Amino acid sequence: MNIRPLLLGLPLLLTGCSALSNFSWPSRWPFNGLGSNLEVSAKGVGDLNASTPMLQSAINAGLGGNYRLRGGMATRNGQVVAYYQALSGDKVKLVIIGQPKGRVQQVEIMDQNVVTVWGSKLGTPFSNMYSKAFGACKLATDEDAGKVACIAEQSKYVTYIFSGKWAGSQEIIPPDDTLKNWAISKIIWHANPQV
Repeated sequence: MNIRPLLLGLPLLLTGCSALSNFSWPSRWPFNGLGSNLEVSAKGVGDLNASTPMLQSAINAGLGGNYRLRGGMATRNGQVVAYYQALSGDKVKLVIIGQPKGRVQQVEIMDQNVVTVWGSKLGTPFSNMYSKAFGACKLATDEDAGKVACIAEQSKYVTYIFSGKWAGSQEIIPPDDTLKNWAISKIIWHANPQV
């Protein structure tokens, strides 16, 4: 490859593109795809949604190829489910769950780079989103026991798991004064609306 013509043409390219009003260099940077730029909405996570088959190729495409996938089977609520863990390095960043040979039913997000279309992400404080737990939140269960699950105000397809310090019983939701200092530790998208 001859670098010289590229270097000579780069200033011209840059000045020509600077006139474009909505041009974003970071989004066109060739290494941009190495990080996650997924969004969570009522419809799904990235291009994963309720019509995505539980196949590694389909899940990889839905996540834009940003993760290494590891699949398996597990039991949840007495039912056998298929799952794929989406890893970055050795850290699990997402877990995709569905029926074996079925479709995606749930995506659990533990990646700080994944943001909802409403602007919330891991680390967002409870107080930024809710004034009180009543009517929106309940105790989380299973591996999230001791935390609080709250349905997003914008969509019943999205649940936030909040965690924080609480010296009281794990059988009750902490008071709002305590919860206001808790933060999102996981976001869950569901194929079916939550109640």
